[in-house]
Amino acid sequence: MDTLSYKTVSANDATVNKEWILIDADNEPLGRLASKVANLIRGKHKTNFTPHVDCGDNVVVINADKIRLTGNKWEDKEYITFSGYPGGQKRATAAELMAKKPTAMVEKAVKGMLPKNKLGRAMFKNLYVYAGTEHKQQAQQPKEVKLSDLK
Repeated sequence: MDTLSYKTVSANDATVNKEWILIDADNEPLGRLASKVANLIRGKHKTNFTPHVDCGDNVVVINADKIRLTGNKWEDKEYITFSGYPGGQKRATAAELMAKKPTAMVEKAVKGMLPKNKLGRAMFKNLYVYAGTEHKQQAQQPKEVKLSDLK
C-alpha cells in the first residue's frame, strides 16, 4: 500500500509552546476584544489545539480603561454581585464599575468566555489586564498584536 499516514498530534504540558502577546485595547469594543483574547488564552488559534490542555498564550491587555461600549450600555449594562447573605445583592452599572476598577470589565468579559471548570480557572491566570500603557511584563518581551490582524 502506498498511502500517506498522518498522526493526530495531541499537545500536553511538556510539548506546549506558550508565547507572550501584548494587546492594546484603546478604542476597541469590549465584546470583540474579549472574544479574541479568550481564543488566544484558550489556544484555539494554534494547530496543535487540544481541548483538555492549557495550550494557549499569555496575554497582556493594556489601556483597559479606554474600551468602547456601543449604544446606552454605559448606563444600562449592569454587573451584579451576591455575597450569599440575605440582602447581599449589589448592582453596578458599567460606568460605575469603570470608575471603581477599570480592569474589571475586561476580566469579567474574558472569564465568561472561558470554560467553567478547573482548566478555565487555570487559563484565566494567563491574562494580565492593566488600565494604563505601563505593564509589569516587559521582561517577557511580549509580541504586540493588533486585534484587526486576528480572525
